[in-house]
Amino acid sequence: MTPGRRYQDVAAMIRAEVAARRLPAGARLDTERQWSQALGVSRSLVREAVIMLEIQGLVEVRQGSGIYLLAEPGDPAPAAQDDVGPFELLQARQLLESTIAAFAAEQVTKGDILKMRDALEAERAYIEAGGGPDYASDELFHRLIAEATQNSVLTSMVEELWAVRDRSPMWARLHARIFNQDYRTSWLDDHQAILDALRARNPEAARRAMWAHLGHVRETLLSVSDSDDPSFDGYLFQPVPEIARSPGA
Repeated sequence: MTPGRRYQDVAAMIRAEVAARRLPAGARLDTERQWSQALGVSRSLVREAVIMLEIQGLVEVRQGSGIYLLAEPGDPAPAAQDDVGPFELLQARQLLESTIAAFAAEQVTKGDILKMRDALEAERAYIEAGGGPDYASDELFHRLIAEATQNSVLTSMVEELWAVRDRSPMWARLHARIFNQDYRTSWLDDHQAILDALRARNPEAARRAMWAHLGHVRETLLSVSDSDDPSFDGYLFQPVPEIARSPGA
């Protein structure tokens, strides 16, 4: 499998297997668990591959029912070939942004704290007023943390990760499945914990708070992206192990 886009290889394998079976449109396909076992890959890779096939119009995912074939498999649509898997992206963000948060706790200024506080209050007021999903304020908060490192390269790296997210059809498809907005309040609490750690200038607390926050994001997306069991809580997706820090690190 190619190292950068493994879910594309899995999607090609599923597409080939479906073609070999000569299934008619409307047929119910194997579950994610069955594909994972048959292909010898993780369930998270299967999930990303199914999202890609859904975007290409080959399959339809019906929550709590399964994966259904919409059309006979032909050549894959080229538009989705360079998309980044959402869980791959979240792993990258978790690794990078947790380290950035720790460094920001050492470099942050009073002005940085005030900007982050204002951004968080605006986000909270918007949600309490019943505003619809608006990830601009979420992105602003994360960018302000990067800016607090006083390192423009780190800021650019975070901005690029968000740009990849914003132009990802797979990410958009996942968010389109979220109907319960309670997670937004939970993520606000996560942001508050990060801000509290930064205000206390505690690098380890900031790192852990950011790590936990992006872990919560991953769990939310896993819960809405599963095509077999709506109550699936993410335990089958193996995140990158948290990096242990020695007391003097």
